[in-house]
Amino acid sequence: MGKSSEMINDGKYQSIAQYPTHLIAKIFENVSEGIMVTNKDKMIINVNPAFEFVTGYKANEVLGKNPSVLQSGLHEVSFYINMWKTIYEKGIWQGEIWNRRKTGDIYPEWLTIMAIRDDEGNITNFCGIFTDLSEQKVVESELEKRTMMDSLTDVNNRFTYLDRMNALLEASASMTTEVSHAVFFLDLDRFKQVNDTLGHATGDLLLVEVARRIKKLLRNKDILARYGGDEFIITLTNINHPREAAAFAEQLIRCIEQPMSVNEHEVFVSTSVGVSIFPEDGAQTDDLIIKADKAMNYAKANGRNSYAFYFDELNIDSKRMLVLDAELRKAIENKDFTLHYQPKIDIKTSKVIGVEALVRWHSDKLGHVSPGEFIPYAEETGLIIPMSELIFEMACLGYRELAVQGFPDVPVAVNISSIHFQQNTFIDKIQEILQHTNTSAQNFEIEMTERTVMNSARETTSKLVRLKQLGFKLSIDDFGTGYSSLSYLVRFPLDILKIDRSFIQQIVSLDDKQAVVDAIIQMSHRLKMKVVAEGVETEQQVKVLKNMGCDIVQGYYYSKPLPMDELIDFLHLWEVEYQGRI
Repeated sequence: MGKSSEMINDGKYQSIAQYPTHLIAKIFENVSEGIMVTNKDKMIINVNPAFEFVTGYKANEVLGKNPSVLQSGLHEVSFYINMWKTIYEKGIWQGEIWNRRKTGDIYPEWLTIMAIRDDEGNITNFCGIFTDLSEQKVVESELEKRTMMDSLTDVNNRFTYLDRMNALLEASASMTTEVSHAVFFLDLDRFKQVNDTLGHATGDLLLVEVARRIKKLLRNKDILARYGGDEFIITLTNINHPREAAAFAEQLIRCIEQPMSVNEHEVFVSTSVGVSIFPEDGAQTDDLIIKADKAMNYAKANGRNSYAFYFDELNIDSKRMLVLDAELRKAIENKDFTLHYQPKIDIKTSKVIGVEALVRWHSDKLGHVSPGEFIPYAEETGLIIPMSELIFEMACLGYRELAVQGFPDVPVAVNISSIHFQQNTFIDKIQEILQHTNTSAQNFEIEMTERTVMNSARETTSKLVRLKQLGFKLSIDDFGTGYSSLSYLVRFPLDILKIDRSFIQQIVSLDDKQAVVDAIIQMSHRLKMKVVAEGVETEQQVKVLKNMGCDIVQGYYYSKPLPMDELIDFLHLWEVEYQGRI
């Protein structure tokens, strides 16, 4: 179907008119395409059963009527003028057209209209053959949606966002009056904690709820997309002043920090938001996204659950990152780090019972680089794995030096990154380093954060048991700043709990901090764990901690972290001059 009558030829008949009438009737009655025949005046003289099925009209309802009875009203008059012009000139027209069923429903169809001529070339009839495209359109629409939308949250995906933003900025650039738009880059704070503790299914439901809450804040003309993982990006269009962007960022933070009920869990998350403004911060989509992302990272680094606008100094920071990356890789290769050691004091006997190894780095190009800068960057890039192995090897060599200098009973505590701990080869590498440096695990304490031990309970338990079997002491660092669940303290074979310095700093002045520290100490002792208070800076703090029954103290009140030669001097002096000081 859809070809002119002269093209239908099986070798036996020269034209369709020569086909037996019963054969033509069979074809007319049984084809799945709808067929409508009109006279030369465009009045309907015949339709087939497929026509009735698709349109809902019975033959007797349309015979003698103009095909315009099917018009949807969606096409301009010029559409039909051009269509009929083509039919008269070329004898055939094909295309997609929207028509109306008897029920009033509008539907798409693929239509072919042919002019039928007699032997003298005069038009005697018109024949329309059409296929209902409704189901095909549904499939196409679903496929288009899948390519444009994020399948989990049902908001735009990254690619659709980029297309819509490019179109928005192109239209904005051509306007006679300047318009402003605000781009917001959101990252959920500690979302990995939800995935690791409650499972990825719960994490997915949390993302769906976050998207739902954000959508309720937006106008139709604004743009929302899931940018990837737990990141969302929003464009607030046509703002009059940056104050609008600031107010909206505060709305975002408030709506997301409200508790969410997910899979029978009450989940709390917050968000860090970065904001860039068009055209002040850039005229291109990529530029605005990059700057909003930098502002978001700044907000996250400065306390989380907050927002920040982009400012020029952030661009300087990004240039520094390029240098930092190159210098850090070179430092790992050349073993350019040093270790400083901070003494840990038994609060009852005033004896030095250990030291904590803390990494330091001085770069030729960057000068002294804070661990607070290069360690998070190393974790982000994966460089933390070779760096951690190098630091543990240096700590082993440091212990050997202590033993040679007469302090074999001063164990060394080493901080372990969660990323390093998660590696399948973690324990094997640790054992290799012990063998290589000819040291024993009994001389070391491994410090881990709550996040590290909570990542995968079964795998964590197995690794901790193996570390204990090797002879390591196991310590939880920065206790009180991470997870609210305390079940892991019972579940895992831990020896020591270190109270975060933020509690110790206010232990004298704030009763609630004092109560929390006291409760932690009593709980730890019931679990047969020793307690270390880090960040001790005053004699008053020491007295309060001693009265509470704290076991070990560490901080500037006793000593700052020292390089090895100064640590040796300190240990000798402490033995001679400071025993019984407290």
